[in-house]
Parts: sequence; structure tokens; C-alpha cells
Amino acid sequence: MRTATSSLAALLCLSSSVWVAAQNLPAQERPAAVIVAPAIIPLDQIHEGMKGTALTVFQGVKPESMDVEVLGVMRNVNGPKGDIILVRLHGAKPEYTGVVAGMSGSPVYFDGKLAGALAFRIGEFSKEPIAGVTPIEEMLEINALDRRPAPAPMHASLPGLSEATQTASPGETAALPAQNYSNYLKPIETPLVFNGFSNETLQRYAPQFAALGIVPVMGIGSRSDRKQPEPIEAGSAVSAVLVRGDMDIAATCTVTYVDPQRLLACGHPLLQFGEVDLPMTKARVLATLPSPLNAFKIVNTTETIGAFVQDRQNGIMGVPGRESKMIPVTVALRSGAATKEFHYEVLNNARLSPLAMMATVFNALHGTNEYGEDITYRMNGVLSVKGYPDVTLRNMFAPQDNGQPAAALAAATIGERFGRIYGNPFDAPDVQGVKLDFDLVRERRSARLEAARTDMTEARPGDQIVVETVIRPYRGERLVRQIPIRIPTSISKGPLRILVSDGDTLDRMHRATPMMNRGLGLAPTIALLNRERANDRVYVSLLGSDPEAMVADKVMPTLPLSVMNVMDNMRGTQDMIVLGESSVSEASTDSLDYVVSGAQMLTISIK
Repeated sequence: MRTATSSLAALLCLSSSVWVAAQNLPAQERPAAVIVAPAIIPLDQIHEGMKGTALTVFQGVKPESMDVEVLGVMRNVNGPKGDIILVRLHGAKPEYTGVVAGMSGSPVYFDGKLAGALAFRIGEFSKEPIAGVTPIEEMLEINALDRRPAPAPMHASLPGLSEATQTASPGETAALPAQNYSNYLKPIETPLVFNGFSNETLQRYAPQFAALGIVPVMGIGSRSDRKQPEPIEAGSAVSAVLVRGDMDIAATCTVTYVDPQRLLACGHPLLQFGEVDLPMTKARVLATLPSPLNAFKIVNTTETIGAFVQDRQNGIMGVPGRESKMIPVTVALRSGAATKEFHYEVLNNARLSPLAMMATVFNALHGTNEYGEDITYRMNGVLSVKGYPDVTLRNMFAPQDNGQPAAALAAATIGERFGRIYGNPFDAPDVQGVKLDFDLVRERRSARLEAARTDMTEARPGDQIVVETVIRPYRGERLVRQIPIRIPTSISKGPLRILVSDGDTLDRMHRATPMMNRGLGLAPTIALLNRERANDRVYVSLLGSDPEAMVADKVMPTLPLSVMNVMDNMRGTQDMIVLGESSVSEASTDSLDYVVSGAQMLTISIK
């Protein structure tokens, strides 16, 4: 690796010579944008006492210089062979603000050569601006991991990048034991700015973002579509976008390295997802807020300049001019004759897209004047996946007795659908878009199944029985509904169980099977999603004593014992599960226009 790095350093030095030569040309003959990679200094040349500079933006878009002093090199503290350069920052601003969220990626130079990126902080409530630096050699390894086609060199038609060269004075040699600091080393937080979100949305979903690896820094900022003419250079603020449109979520850090085809930033992962596809934007720092607990940069994201394509252990990599594929979302909220629409896009990522959908749908429903404690929503919508039938999204949502608001239940349903589509282990879904229509009802329309009965205790195959149900709406009069259902002629003699329930109870019975836990392909997953029951009606299911088999999304009820034994032996080689009883028939009420919950079991004898 050292030999390869030395060769790369020589090449970068040559590029610097070309850049210097270009600056000597008459102004009218210079290229509109000359972008070359900086020379680097390898880790084995870093020692205690060296003095250099670092670049970051404290306000506006222009990187400012900070003095840097090397305290030593910490070995094997950022994973196997993951060395960190420990430095102390000097200067009025860093000594006042400390190491702040959003500073990760700030390039560090010694003798005018790039050494690495500020990426780690030491402990909490630190009284000194001491930071850890990820060596540039380890960040440059990210280039070799990118298997995508190499982008064309960037020309003046893609404004936004420039090269910055810094100088510093050399220091002296020494070594610093790692054990005194390693227990307190952690990545500098990347501010995850939520724009257009209510406080309750942030409180509800920020812990879930944190559980996925993003520590939300509740900074403030916004998104602007206006152009930012200043070029991106080492030390500039840059943002990775998770959501954009009428709501925005973006994570901001600092550019470390720029060459004609890519840039590196952060010095640590956002989520360490590997290959990603996130819009890359310029950013303007409105202010840097000092705080012993949570210092951060207040940021506006501006124009899009490319895409981040790699999210690795030692940083993230962006490609200028590349477009990201995001998922367009439309949420329409209807209240009487008035309609309010939200349009935005969310990232296309198996782990984050479901959570981003939950947060944005909840925010769209909750963050409006129409929202109230006893609001009920009727939802109709579609989730489109390229090459497959649309996933139908239809349900009602009313507040629950445990305090869960209807908006949170609707958001959880959308997130669960996304999670199951992305969670299939066989096919990569190409989600084309989501359209959701919510009708708002200004009352709590929920009901419980209070009783179920049938006058018959015995029946014969082919008979029709009637199940009478009593449904009790929230603060309303009881509803009585009769549900006729015919007993199949193929049913076996003996006890027949009759399950009277809401739709979700029936769906959970199948979702809890070992086959569903093992996972299905995308086609059967979508088929099962489209067969799930509505939650605004009561269902009657006849459960026979004969076994049934499920192969992917197909059900084969009332199997003979001999067939069941053969299929049971095949379970290890197919997406199949054999259940001990069969769902032989099903019927339901029409829509009751209430969110129904509850279940009861009846038993009759088949003669």
C-alpha cells in the first residue's frame, strides 16, 4: 500500500505542476476551471510536534484556516490498522467553538501537503479543541472500491470544484500512546438538519434515525434552490440529501479532497452502507453555534452538484455531475372541499427509505392546521415498483386507546410496506413513486368487536350458517351485523373453528409463519401485500382441522394426509410452509366506516 501511495503522491505532485503552469498563462488563455488533486503526505511522515493548518467554513462559503499541532499518532483505534492522527486546534475561532458537528472532513495540511481529515472528537464537554484526523491514504482507498463506470472529467460547464493549496511549517518527532484516548474517541457528529418538520415529528423519529447510525444533531437550517456561484474546494461545506422538496433532510460535513472526477468528505461514514445514491449539494454555513454539549453549524443547502456514491469506514465519495435516483412522493390531504398537497422525494435505500417515509408522512399529517387529537384518516394510494403490479395502500386510521395518534399509525403502515418490499432477499426493488390520498374525518371513528354468536351448534358440509356480530363504536350506539358464510362441501367431519375478527388479526396469522420470517421474493411479497384485508370491516374465517400448505404467496387448503407428508419433506428446498389447520372459507361485512379491532373464536361440529 505504501508503494502505491508513493506513486499516487508523485502523480499528484505532477498534477500540481500542471496547475501551477496553468496559472502562469495569460488570463484569457487559462481554462475556465482547473481542478487538480493536491499532493499528499503519508502517515509514516507524521510525528509529534508538527504544525500545519486545517480548513473549514465557520460562516458563509469560504473556508477559513486553523492552526494544527500534532500530538501524536494513535494506532489501531479506528478498526484493524485504522490509525488516527491526534491534533490540537489553535486559533480564536476553534478555541471558542471547540470541535463542532459539521467540521468532520476538514482537510489538514503539513508542508502544503494533505495529511487527512478532521473526523473524531475526544469525549464530552472537552475544554480543548482536540480532534482525531483520518489519514488521507485510508480515504483514498475509497476510490478503488467504486465499481461504477468512471465519470467523464469535469469541465467548465460543471462549475463547482476548485483546488486549494495550503502551507505550514514542519515539526518534530515523537509518539503518543493510544490507550489514554481510545475509549473516548468518537466520530464528529454530522448535522442531520430537518427542515419543514414539526417538533413532535423530530421527537418521535429522531431516535430511530440514531438507531440506524445517524446521530441527529438538531441543528437548524433550510434548503434553497438558488445558485451558489462559489466553487467547491477543500474545506467547503457539502451536504448529502435524504429528503428534498416540501420537506428536507440533509446531512452536512466538510470536503477533504478534490480531483477532476470525485471528491472525498467527512473522514468517517455517514452510515457505512457501502454503495449509496444520495444527491450532493453545496451548502452555506449561516453560523457556527458553540456549545460544550452540542456545538454545530447552522446550514442552508443550495444547488445540487452531483451524487454521493460511496459511504465507507473512512469517508464518503461524491461524483460531480451524476444524478441521483430518488423516489417521488405526493401526499394529498383532503378536508371537506379543501385539499392540501405535499410533493417531495426520498432517498432510495433499503434501510433508510422506510424510516424517511414514516417521518415525512407523519409530518405531512401532523404539521397542519387540520390536525387534531381525535382525527381519523381514510387512506387510498399506490406504491409503484417497476416491472410489478402497483401495491395498493388502502386503510383507515383512528387514534388508539394507548395514546397512539392516527397519523403515527398511518406512517407506521407505510413504513411497514416499504420495509417488506425492500426486505425481500431475492430482488432489488426499483420503486418508481408513491401517491397517497388522505380524507380527514374530524372524529374518532374506531369500534371494537363486542360479541359474536351463531345459533347453530352442528352443521353439514354445504350448509350456510349465519354469524351475528355486535360492534361497539367509540362513544356510539352498538351496531349489529349478520355475516352469512357457506361451509365447503369438502370439509371433514369433526370440530370446525370459526374465527370472527378484524382484518389485521387474519393478516398477522400469516405474517407470523416461518415462511414469512424466512423471506419471499418481490413478486410474492407484492401479491401478499395486495391481498391483505381492510381494517374497516369484520371477517369470518372457517378453520378446518385438515392441514394446508403455503408455497410463496399461494395457498393449498385441506390437503390429504399423504400429500401433506410428501410436501412436509420438501420444506427445506422451497418457499413453503405446512400449517396444522386450513382456512377453508372467508366472508366479511361491507365497509363499516370504522377502524375495527377485536377477535372471538366460535366452534361448531360438522356431521
